[in-house]
This record gives sequence, C-alpha cells and structure tokens, in this order.
Amino acid sequence: MQISFHGAVQTVTGSQHLLELNGLKILLDCGLYQGKRQEAWRRNREFPFAAEAVDAVLLSHSHIDHSGNIPNLVKRGFRGRVVCTRATADLCGAMLLDSGNIQERDVEYVNRHRRERGEPPVEPIYTQADAAASLKHFRGIDYEEPFNLGAGVTATLYDAGHMLGSAIVALDWREGQGRTARRLVFSGDLGRPSLPLLRDPTLLPAADVLMLESTYGSRIHPPVEESADALQQLIWRIYRRGGKVIIPSFAVERTQMLVFLLNQLYHRGELPDIPFYVDSPLAVNVTEVFRKHWAYFDEPTQNYLRHQDPDGDIFGFKKLRYIREVEQSKALHLRREPCVIISASGMAEAGRIQHHLKNNIEDPRNLVLIVGWQAPNTLGRRLVERVPVVRIFGKEYALEAEVATLNGFSGHADLPGLLGWVKAFDRRPEHIFVVHGEPAAARSLAERLRNDLGCRGVMVPELGQTVEV
Repeated sequence: MQISFHGAVQTVTGSQHLLELNGLKILLDCGLYQGKRQEAWRRNREFPFAAEAVDAVLLSHSHIDHSGNIPNLVKRGFRGRVVCTRATADLCGAMLLDSGNIQERDVEYVNRHRRERGEPPVEPIYTQADAAASLKHFRGIDYEEPFNLGAGVTATLYDAGHMLGSAIVALDWREGQGRTARRLVFSGDLGRPSLPLLRDPTLLPAADVLMLESTYGSRIHPPVEESADALQQLIWRIYRRGGKVIIPSFAVERTQMLVFLLNQLYHRGELPDIPFYVDSPLAVNVTEVFRKHWAYFDEPTQNYLRHQDPDGDIFGFKKLRYIREVEQSKALHLRREPCVIISASGMAEAGRIQHHLKNNIEDPRNLVLIVGWQAPNTLGRRLVERVPVVRIFGKEYALEAEVATLNGFSGHADLPGLLGWVKAFDRRPEHIFVVHGEPAAARSLAERLRNDLGCRGVMVPELGQTVEV
C-alpha cells in the first residue's frame, strides 16, 4: 500500500491523504486548507492528484477542514462515493452549502478590488450549486457496519467521540501471495473521554498501520467541568457590571456543547435572568441535525433528555433564542443591557460574530470569551493576544473589552488521551504516522509514543510525501 500525505501534516488543517492499494485509490478526508489567503486559494483550487481517478472518499467527520473541498473534488471529475456516517452526511448537507456561499461571497469581495485595479475577475473554488451536486455522492452508513469498496477492501467506521457522527476509519484488505490480512486505522479527529453529549472514542484491538492525529499532542486539557464552572462565574461577573458576553464559537459541535451546558445551568437555577442568543444560521441548521440524531448521544445525555430536561430539548431553554434573520441579528447591536451572544465563526474570521465584535469590543464592561483554538493570523488569535487595536471590515477598533479564554471545551483528545487510546491496542501498529498537528505537537506525541509505549516505526510525515507500507 502507498500513502501520500496531501494535507494536515505538520499543521491542523486541510486533512487529505491518498491511499493506493489493490488497484484502488481511496482518499481519507477531503478538507479545505485554511490559512493565508493566497496559499489557501492555491492549495484548495488544485489537487495534487487526478480527481477523476479517485475511487472513493472515506470521510471521518463533517468539519470543513476535513470535508470542505469535496464539492471541488466532484467539480473536477470525482464520480465515486463519499462514505461516512449518516449524521456526517446530514451535517455536510448544511455545512457544504454554507461553505459554497462563503466561497461566492469571498470572490465577490475580491473581484470588486480586482475591478478597481483593472484585473480580470476570478471564480470561486466552488459554488452553492457545486456543493449541492456533491451531496448526491454521499453514502451514509452506521457505525461498525462493514462497507465493501471492491478489490477485497472493506471499510468500517467506529465512533471517534469528537463530534456528532465523527468516525475512526478502519480499512481491511489482503495482500501478497499468502493473502495476508492487514488493517489500516485512521483516527480522524479523536475525541476525549467523558465529554458532554458524546460517547467515548471506540477502543480498537489492533492495526498494522495507524494514522494518528496530534492536535493536542503536547498538552493536557483541564476538565470540562472546570470550564463549565468558569463559564457560569464569568457570565455572573459580567452581568453584575452591566456588560455583555460575546462568544465566537464554531457553529458545529462547540455551539451545541455550550448550549447543552447552559441548558443544565439554567435548569439548576445557576444563571442570571438575562437573554441568551445563538446568532448563526448555520448553527441553527446544524442544531436541527443534532436533534434528529439523538441516538448518537451518550447514555447520560439520553437519560437527561428523557427524564431531567423539563422541556425535552437539550439544545434550548426559556431564555435562549436562536437567530436566523439578518434584521433580528442587527437588532442585537442596539441592545445595551446584559446578555450572552454566541455567534460564528469560531475564529472570528467571517460571519455575524465580526459585527458583534465591532459593536462591543470598545466597551470595557463587555467580555469576549474565547472557547476554542485560534489559528495564527486570525482575528480570534489577535483578540487572545490582546492586540491594542484590531481591524474589522477594514476599520480599526480599540480593544477595550475584557478577553478571557476557556480551554476545557476542546473536542480533541489531549496527550494522555491519545497515548491511552493507542495503549489500548492489544497489538501495537508496525507503522504510526502522526498527522493533524503543528510541528511541535506532532513531534512531542511521536517521541512519547516511542519512549512511553515502545512503539516502533513512528514517523511525522511531510506535506506531499509518499510512503510504502
């Protein structure tokens, strides 16, 4: 088998790995690379392989850095199936259309400036129509339901515990004269044990080849409960000084987790009597998918939904309002009384959150609460670093609001979680490729795999590298 690493190596974005075995070409994930505009444009627009030659895509989950370039793959000639869980297929139905809309809006902005400079227009990487067309290729399957890809290759998905529908991908095949059975396991984004809403990541008995994420391969997360307590205390503190809490949040998974935690706090009477808003059309659509797939939730969440939530809706409570319409969103800008606003995008690089920030960060009563990792060169990272002046929509704003960070909500396994998951293999993999992590995190995890678990054949691949196993 040959593995070519075309994304999410020594970085945490653009997951894309091409496998060639038994005459098949199988793509693990097909994510958008998110980074500096020109580099992202170049890497996302052109694939380093022929799209029409790919036989199947095995999609670990719906986050855009894993799924977001599927419409472009189809646009360029892919005619196979995108195999994923049913929840992932439904989530992509909302997320890829939203991504296509963003591509179109970005190009409109770029082309206005190109016209001013007398330059020819450019086309979006893909459109909403392209995204809709790509959805016809999705095939949703259940966890632990073997799927025959042909040529003696079978794919099976296991619960990764990272977000709704997230999957560990296992490929089984036979090769060589003796037809030796082999297994490759791709962790996708691996979740944390005991996260709210989700089941723990599935422990697997064996793998010959392991592709392991390393997003937090050098860190230890604080407990989720600790961050939930801190969330409650911050809301009370800002309420008492008459301010607003503005939370940039990913529309998928992070927003639903926050709302679920707020639901529990509300029903225990532990929140102030103020309005809460989720202002993101994508978050509204995605939350409906979460409600539909309640069977994916862990047992404690299902018990809470059945027996403890008085409204029978873990993603709602009486003081919470979901905002879809633009005029309703604009009305929040005029509000001066305390409230909590959760809005996308999570790194504050696009979407309605930018409007809420520009209207609120110059008021020292307010709080910007960061609840997720912020990539370099993003507005979210500049807020975390407390840059005195930030640019939003081309204008400068003084950062007078308080900024706080809660790191305990991450849906990624930390270093102990990653090591513990690998340690559970009855037979250690012969080859381990450490992917989906910044260089320091990937190298740290690789070293700990060698030293703590005695793993051999551990490698941190480079972008574009091809290996034979």
